[in-house]
Amino acid sequence: MKNTLKTLSLMILALALTLVSCREEESVFIEGPQEETLEANSNIAGLLQNTATKDGSDDNIIDNASCISIALPVTVVADGIEIIVDSPRDLETIEDIFDEFDDDEDILEIIFPITIVLSDFTELVINDLDELDDFTDDCDGENEFDDDIECADIKYPVTASVFNSNNEVIDTITFNNDKDLYEFIDELDEDDIVQVNFPVTVILFDGTELQASNLDELEDILDNAKDDCDEDDDNDFNDDDCDNCTTDQLSEVLVGCSDWGVDKLERNDQDLEDLYASYRFNFESDGTLTADSSSDSFSGTWETNGEGNNISVVINIPNLTDFNATWNLHEIEQDPSESEVDLRMGDDRLRFEGDCPGI
Repeated sequence: MKNTLKTLSLMILALALTLVSCREEESVFIEGPQEETLEANSNIAGLLQNTATKDGSDDNIIDNASCISIALPVTVVADGIEIIVDSPRDLETIEDIFDEFDDDEDILEIIFPITIVLSDFTELVINDLDELDDFTDDCDGENEFDDDIECADIKYPVTASVFNSNNEVIDTITFNNDKDLYEFIDELDEDDIVQVNFPVTVILFDGTELQASNLDELEDILDNAKDDCDEDDDNDFNDDDCDNCTTDQLSEVLVGCSDWGVDKLERNDQDLEDLYASYRFNFESDGTLTADSSSDSFSGTWETNGEGNNISVVINIPNLTDFNATWNLHEIEQDPSESEVDLRMGDDRLRFEGDCPGI
C-alpha cells in the first residue's frame, strides 16, 4: 500500500511539474519580445490605422470629396455620355471626356441610389444628391491636413498572434487588406497583447519596398513616410496625369514617332493651331528639332528636365515664336493608333499628336 501511495505521489508531482513547465513555455510565447508587441493607443498602432484608413481622394472627379468613396459600380453621365464605372480605369474615361473639349462646361450627373464608403470603411446607402451633400460638406477642404497616410501602404498578408490577459486565449489573425487591419486596431483593447509576425513590408508612394523586422523599425518607416508625398486631396483631376512620367520616357516617345502634328496651341487666350495645321515636327535625340510645312522649314532645339509631374520641356524655334517657352509636361497619352504629348504653361497649351501606336 505504501509503495502504491508513493508511486501515485510521484506521478502527481511529475504531472504538476509538467504543467508548470508547459505554462512557463506558454508565457514566454505569449509575452514575446517587447519590440513585437502591439499595444492599443500606442503611436505605432495609430500609424498603422492611419495607413489603413480608406482613402477617398481617388474618385474626386465624381464626388469632389476626399473623406468618402463611392462604392463601385456606379453609373454617371459625363457631358451627356452615360458611363458605368466599375473599375478605377473608368475614372480615366470620365477625365478623357472632360478633356476632349477645352472651352465647354464639364457636367457630371450621378445616378442614384449609390453606396458610399467612409474613411472607417462604414458603408451607407445614399438616395439623392442632398443626402450626398450632407456627407461631402462635412469633409475638410482641398489639401487640408488629415490623419490618413497615403504615402505608404502595407504589403499584405500580415499575420499576428493575439493573447487576451483576461481569459488567456491565444489566436492567430491574418490581415489581407486595409479594412481588416483598420477594424482590428479600432477594436484593440488595452488588455489585448498582440504579437506582429515579422518581417512586414511597406510599399512607399514611389514603389520602393522597405522591410521592417520589428515594431520599432515599422514605426520609423511609417513616421518618415507620412508627409513624403503629395496626397492629391484636391478636385483637380488633371494634376496627376504624369505621376510616373520620366524624361527618358518623353524622349523615347517624341523621338520614336515622326511627323508630329499640332493638335492644340493656345497662347494668351488665342487658339493658334489652325495656323500650323500643315506643319510636321520631328524631334531628334541630339536635342534638335525641325518644323516643316509644304513651303517652309524651320530648325530649333528642345530639352527636358525634372521628373513626374514636374518635367519641363524647353522649346526654342527662332522663327516660330508661338512655340517658344518652358512648358510643363502635363500628360503622355498613347493608344493602339496614336500618341499625344500635352504641354502646358499656365493657361497656355501645346499638344502634339502623332500617328504612332504606343511605343
